[in-house]
Amino acid sequence: MYLYYAIFSYEDGAYNVSFPDLDGAFTFGDTMSDALHMAKDLLEGWLVIAEDEGDEIPEPSEPKDINLEDGDLLIPIEANVAIARAKFENKLIKKTLTIPKYINMLAEEVGINFSATLTEVLKDKLGV
Repeated sequence: MYLYYAIFSYEDGAYNVSFPDLDGAFTFGDTMSDALHMAKDLLEGWLVIAEDEGDEIPEPSEPKDINLEDGDLLIPIEANVAIARAKFENKLIKKTLTIPKYINMLAEEVGINFSATLTEVLKDKLGV
């Protein structure tokens, strides 16, 4: 698990995001929510590539040591590289589950794909 601080600045209708400890790590979002998601994606991708290529991963700076301009926000972003790597690989695994018989019958009658439905619901519940 890694935690780095990102600088969020609002300019020209978008939130620009940079990681002062990571070379070339910049992204943006139209909304704060988009920018947060993009920052997490960027951090995870940057760290996975750095690990894969054997690059040195810098120690995160202390918040007090990061220079901010007026209006900037300093936001901690956490990355779980193991989960990020699994997301990037996007391998499917087989799961066995138990559901009520009548639900199974109704779902089969209308052609519901159980795997797709379970994946969709889990993503929604997990916020991914």
